[in-house]
Amino acid sequence: MHGDLILAPMRGYSDLPYRTICRSLGSAMSYISFVGAMEILSNDETSWKTLEYEPQEHPVVFQIYDNNVNRLLEAAKLIRSRNPDMIDVNMGCSVRKVAGRGAGAGLLRDLKKLGKIIHGLTSTLDIPVSAKIRLGWDQHNRNYIAVAKAIEDNGGALIAVHARTRDQAFRGEADWDAIAEIKNAVSIPIIGNGDVKTVEDIDHLKNHTGCDAIMIGRAAKGNPWIFQRRNREEVSNQEVSTILFRHLDRMIKFYGQDLGLLRFRKHLAAYIKPMQISHDRHIALLTSPTPSDLSNQLAKIGLERKEHLSFS
Repeated sequence: MHGDLILAPMRGYSDLPYRTICRSLGSAMSYISFVGAMEILSNDETSWKTLEYEPQEHPVVFQIYDNNVNRLLEAAKLIRSRNPDMIDVNMGCSVRKVAGRGAGAGLLRDLKKLGKIIHGLTSTLDIPVSAKIRLGWDQHNRNYIAVAKAIEDNGGALIAVHARTRDQAFRGEADWDAIAEIKNAVSIPIIGNGDVKTVEDIDHLKNHTGCDAIMIGRAAKGNPWIFQRRNREEVSNQEVSTILFRHLDRMIKFYGQDLGLLRFRKHLAAYIKPMQISHDRHIALLTSPTPSDLSNQLAKIGLERKEHLSFS
């Protein structure tokens, strides 16, 4: 790894435009948000587009999910052609339509299948295989040590740990003690994830758990500067303007103007959240129909474009 802070693979957020923004500010790896094995095998255009990345993003990790060993193997062999540096198995998604059918966090309930998946991938692929896990299915089934050992014993090269159970989703406190236990139980690198909200939390988590790196998700929304170890209140409006418009340009380049602007709105909401903005202005910003109208609306709150449209 090229650093110890990594943007989490958040579906709908950690796309190419935002990953490249975060990488430019210090995120150490590009974890591409998960794609389904069935979608890859059916040549789903959206899933393949999700796997697009820029050369400067290496090391790049492709994350896949399914509940079927053979489908995962076949999908992994196909996406290997895109030259990722590692393939990651999602064992942490808590969404019902994923976990409920035995994929994502659903794999935590079947250690035998979990082991077969990791063994099959590591014995077939010529690149490292990792997994992103949770602490267990629910509070009564916190089997994270057994899961971590099964991953390591079957050739897994790295584990990212979201320190909550599947039934917690994103509620409650992350259990950093559990990350420390996993770190002590296995010899492969561990990435800690959960409840890093400020720069101060980064060192607290690392010191508390001894983890090798930290994955940041929700705290990076609207604050990619956290990868520079800067809290949002330390960032000037001029810096916000520069990154915000660069991000907008990249969204339009990647998705096209209409879809790019539409998908940028959730990022825009996060960028302007710390600012004191009236309700009417907030609505006007988030419903701007064109990039030029959005630029005009942003100028009214002190966020002005300082560079030409470059799509860089």
